Amino acid sequence: MKKNLPFATCTLIGFLLLYSISARAQVPDSTQGEILESYPKFQFKGLFQGRFTTSLKKNVDVEGLHHTDDKGTNNSFSLKYMRAQLKGQISRRVEVVALANFADFKNDPKTRVLENAYLRYSFNPKVAITVGQFRPWFGLEETYPVDIIKSLEWSNQYTEFGKNGWTSFQIGASVGGTLPLGTIPMRYAVSVVNGNGKNQVSDKDNGKQFLTRIVFDLAKKYDFSIGLNGGTGTVFKRNVHALAFDVSSKFQLAHKWNIDFQIEAKQAINHNLYFSLEETERLQDIYQYQMRGAYFLPNMRYEIDYKNLKAIEFSCRYEYLDTDFRQKSNPRQSLVPMVSLEFLKNYGARIQMGMQMDYYKHQIESTNKYNGNLFILQVQSRL
Repeated sequence: MKKNLPFATCTLIGFLLLYSISARAQVPDSTQGEILESYPKFQFKGLFQGRFTTSLKKNVDVEGLHHTDDKGTNNSFSLKYMRAQLKGQISRRVEVVALANFADFKNDPKTRVLENAYLRYSFNPKVAITVGQFRPWFGLEETYPVDIIKSLEWSNQYTEFGKNGWTSFQIGASVGGTLPLGTIPMRYAVSVVNGNGKNQVSDKDNGKQFLTRIVFDLAKKYDFSIGLNGGTGTVFKRNVHALAFDVSSKFQLAHKWNIDFQIEAKQAINHNLYFSLEETERLQDIYQYQMRGAYFLPNMRYEIDYKNLKAIEFSCRYEYLDTDFRQKSNPRQSLVPMVSLEFLKNYGARIQMGMQMDYYKHQIESTNKYNGNLFILQVQSRL
């Protein structure tokens, strides 16, 4: 670990030096031969997303928890997101982004609410440095926000890998951009993060997690891309690693009809599970605690453009996830069919109706590892 800390420190110091140099430039920021622009510029965005959920199994509540006494909540209104994002373009190269989800005040807000809080310095399209709290690239789902996902919710594996520090909001630094690889554009990101989630006072230990993502855009006509992801690091002096592979594409079927699909697979050491166990209950070898998952998500879209209704989408995600396949294997298979009505362009306003059907190989009473069927009606509006 002594080698990891200087790397992260040097990255941060180098970034601060670059920022201090750029901050001395007077506004408006310009370069020779370019039109003068006035800075800073500000952009505000928002998202509202609420839902009504009904459990179709009497002994399973809306959170998927099984009850032997039939006292669970079987239907509920809930507020998923009330987001506000402020993006400040400080100069031609420097931007600052803040994103908060006020719906998280319904829970203990200590490690919630604030989601994005980062500063990015862009040298050019090939190199940009990001420092702060952000979503490091590791997998396909990290590349787009929740308000444009093609399903009702993030995949189950996204949530599990987030608990292990590989996905979701993390604190650290990242370098990324787009490089030409002959005629094939290659997007990349290399990140170093604490790995213990968002809004933490400090790292939980002296270890760091390093993540790399490379995307090859192979066919522009079909938006066909392949992503390769790898991660390594140390958690409480134990070596951990993760791997992921994803494929995505989009193509026209007929006039007004198009289809896109996503395929993603991940595998990693489940160190979150390992350290949650008592020392007397767990094996010494952390490599014996591993998780893996995969999902396939096709989405068909019809551009109806009739009065206020812009488009109709049909999707159905199938997912397989096993959070401890070497010790206590109990795979979870999920099927999530969904119909979405889009009333404003770019998902500005839409209504989603769907099912979440979960099946476990071994059902365990009084836990979340129990078969369940949820009906979900969700509405959202992007500002």
